Amino acid sequence: MLNTTTRRGTAALAGLASAALVLSACGGGGEDDNSLHILVVKHPLTGPMADMAWVDQLEDAAGVPIEWEEVSADWDQKKSTMLAAGDIPDLIVGTNAVTDADMVTFTGLFEDLSDDMDSLPNVQAMFDAVPETELMATRPDGEVFSVPSYRRFWPQTATRQYINQTWLDNLGLAQPTTWDELHDVLLAFKTEDANGNGDPDDEIPVDWSPAGETGFGYFQPTVFLGSLGLPTTNGGGSGYFVEDGKVGNFLTDPRYMEMVSFLHDLYADGLVSQDVMTQDYSAYQSVGRGDGDTAKVGFSWGWTASDRFGPQLADQYAPIAPLAANASVTEADLAWTYDSYSLNYGVNTITMSAQSTKKDAALKVVDAFYDQDLSLQALWGEFGQNIEELGGGAYNVLPPADATLDSSSWKWTTTLADNSPGWIRDDIEVTLPVDIQEAVEDEAPLTGALANIDPATDIWPGELIKMSAEDSSRLSLLHTDILGQAMQRWATWITEGGVESEWNDYTAQLDGLGLTEAVEIHQRYYDEYLANR
Repeated sequence: MLNTTTRRGTAALAGLASAALVLSACGGGGEDDNSLHILVVKHPLTGPMADMAWVDQLEDAAGVPIEWEEVSADWDQKKSTMLAAGDIPDLIVGTNAVTDADMVTFTGLFEDLSDDMDSLPNVQAMFDAVPETELMATRPDGEVFSVPSYRRFWPQTATRQYINQTWLDNLGLAQPTTWDELHDVLLAFKTEDANGNGDPDDEIPVDWSPAGETGFGYFQPTVFLGSLGLPTTNGGGSGYFVEDGKVGNFLTDPRYMEMVSFLHDLYADGLVSQDVMTQDYSAYQSVGRGDGDTAKVGFSWGWTASDRFGPQLADQYAPIAPLAANASVTEADLAWTYDSYSLNYGVNTITMSAQSTKKDAALKVVDAFYDQDLSLQALWGEFGQNIEELGGGAYNVLPPADATLDSSSWKWTTTLADNSPGWIRDDIEVTLPVDIQEAVEDEAPLTGALANIDPATDIWPGELIKMSAEDSSRLSLLHTDILGQAMQRWATWITEGGVESEWNDYTAQLDGLGLTEAVEIHQRYYDEYLANR
């Protein structure tokens, strides 16, 4: 299962409703003044830090005992109280657990690591080998308040497109290649008992991941913008895109109106799940996994077929290429969502308190996370149980020791996985686990559309851009109003219609709420980014 700070619609992780496990009180040094206090934000599936053999290496590096505070839910609430009090642990670990907004709001609370690089040789080596990581870490004035991770092996996109091939075969239908063909196929799925169980009303022709109040994410139909030649990033996010060197926002682009109109046509014909605007992510996943051997969903998006539809139904589904909006759109025009930066890099994975009384020990732990062997184990699990060392810089990620778990769930259960700091070197060989192999294989139909995208000029590289405190604060205010209005219209237009008749008033309203100003801010940073590449 893919980690979504990012299934944020990444959207929060489906299981973030589970309880937090808090092992100690907050505060640098913890209850034991001789210990290093580290707070780690974990996936709900992840077991105790004490059960991870590689954690001993961190304590050896620190030279002092480590006191772990482990949080698996309600982190934002806990964090806001902690930051407001100005009392944070020596280190905070977890992808984007401390955000750029936190860093510019609570100035003076976080250690500027740019002055400590002599004590961080592994981090400096990563910056030299993978310059993108230094860009992600460095603020406009040169401060480094947090260090990212680099995972290397993840695919270019999180979202793959699937259709139930068994249903197509049952009904004698071909895979669709255009929006109109998809519409016809979905109508057949709805009316002709596609799953063959004798109930003509239990099929859900199309379903997608819920969008949030703050924009779009993975596994959502915003990928249909690629059907009109508009590439997105991270499933759409707040709507920013780049075309011919110019930053735009698709929320007021006519192609967005055309896509929304098509989705309303599907909804009006009863082809979209009636819960699509209200279900949470866990419900979305559960419905996609059907009922035993009986599939319920005909067309959808996901990380892999087995993750989206479950291992029992995965073989029924085929990954398919992007659809053309109409016959005039050629393969050379098609685009998709490009997510490589968010998938292969973890932003702000480890942050240090400026008030730490154990600075030397904390720096040693930060650097130890970026050791080659420890990086592998923090991502995939301990040597022997999760990873086999083959020698000569080669490793094999082993199948789950628990046969009841898939490889993705096993990873999250036994280690920090995508929430860990670390650097997976480009010069080592790793036999990947089944879930990553499947994601890469299922991406094959998208290869052409992804090849049409030049990451250097065709996407908004948000993870590589750090904004000033003033601009970050301004955009936060603007986005609250802009996205509040836009996401409400998204839901209304799809379920009730009206996008065409209301479009001009809507675009004028978003401009009045500051969208033009927001785009101009993004353009300024994008121009600086290009100039400094």
